[in-house]
Amino acid sequence: MEMSVVMGFWIVSFLLIMTPGADWAYTITAGISGRGIIPAVMGLMTGHLLATGIVVAGMGVLLAGHPLALSALTLFGALYLLWLGIGMLRCPAAITAGRTQADSSWNRWAIRGMCISGMNPKVFLLFLALLPQFTDPQSLWPLPLQMSALALLHLITCTLVYLLVGYGSRALLATRPQAAKVVSRISGGMMIAISLLLLTEQIMH
Repeated sequence: MEMSVVMGFWIVSFLLIMTPGADWAYTITAGISGRGIIPAVMGLMTGHLLATGIVVAGMGVLLAGHPLALSALTLFGALYLLWLGIGMLRCPAAITAGRTQADSSWNRWAIRGMCISGMNPKVFLLFLALLPQFTDPQSLWPLPLQMSALALLHLITCTLVYLLVGYGSRALLATRPQAAKVVSRISGGMMIAISLLLLTEQIMH
């Protein structure tokens, strides 16, 4: 693979990662809580990895050709985001001190993160639309290997950015408990807005 192609993909990928959305909102909430940054990011990346695997395995085109399947995925994802957003508005995360909670809490952060990214059809469609554009059929590397390498680059960049967002939000709000609650409510509002947007798109179609 040519380095210019890899750099071109990385630039596009980075710009998309830096666009705030449900992933950012969830990562910020994990940062405020202070107990779930790593599992939350791992969960989000697991969802991205699942979407990548579907595309690389060739099932992406098949799934994209079935609007009913995509609509069902969108519906479940939107309702899940709505549920999480409402929960964050009702009980905003606050800066906490002390030890990390039990493994069940760790697992809960990871599973929620995986559902947020894995049930978001836009993540899947992003990989479906983006990865093939930066592959070269004439390359010595098989297409699945090229897409896997590009996806790995995306996942590494995404992981680093989200960890910085999580730990950065905690550091900035560590001495501002009221501000932390406000930011948490804003994150919950973002999730609700995204879920309503997804539901509206389904109704319009």
